[in-house]
Amino acid sequence: MKVLVTVKEVATVEDTFEIEGTAIPERYLEYDLNEWDDYAIEEAVQLAEAHDDVEVVSVTIGPPRVEETIRIALAKGVDRAIRIWDDELADYQLLDVPAKANILAEVVAQEDPDIVFTGVQADDDAFGATGVALAATSDYQWAAVVNQFELEDDGTVSVHRELEGGIEELTEVQLPAVFTIQTGINEPRYASLRGIRMAQQKEIAEVTLADLGLDIDAIDGALEVTSMAEPETESEVTLFEGDASSTASQLVDLFDDLGVIDA
Repeated sequence: MKVLVTVKEVATVEDTFEIEGTAIPERYLEYDLNEWDDYAIEEAVQLAEAHDDVEVVSVTIGPPRVEETIRIALAKGVDRAIRIWDDELADYQLLDVPAKANILAEVVAQEDPDIVFTGVQADDDAFGATGVALAATSDYQWAAVVNQFELEDDGTVSVHRELEGGIEELTEVQLPAVFTIQTGINEPRYASLRGIRMAQQKEIAEVTLADLGLDIDAIDGALEVTSMAEPETESEVTLFEGDASSTASQLVDLFDDLGVIDA
């Protein structure tokens, strides 16, 4: 059995930053593994540990910088990794859902996995649709927002899904299938020192669009970043300074001014 996990590196922004045009300069950014993808990796690795002959492969769309993040996945138990990138991708500030689904679907076609795990969404763009779009493009079955996963002996998968309004659905899915994994489904492991050492020896295959049989039309999406701005502040914040006694007195005065208490 083969499990394919989509992995994304996301940027986090420092508390104080500037916007230049439609982007935040690199000096204000730090990069890390997408939170939802961490849970997807853990689910795949646990599946490999529980069953014989399971290969876990990760796939990432990103420049050479992302290899550090890919190594994290390899250190946690992924067997090998695929990194997709070329100069044409570098020209795009934003890859929309159809573009990513088209690219990843070619990897699915080449790898022919039984199971594809994706995170429910990414911390940066928060589209929350790539996994389902990938299933549709690849003609795979799918289940979204999965918070419990169990592979049955007959090859079907029993899953629990989070629905709106706190409702949970129990359903069975036939393989091959795509599952978008929700946070909290498991407890992602830390990369051990042994795992980190082993990750340095594992394969990261570098793949271009041409290697996947794609051209620029496959990623020419309809979305475009036209402007960027900090969100407006909707409420005021009062900062109290001083020791505990002083700040407590200031807090009482504030509550009195607001009419919350009668001092």
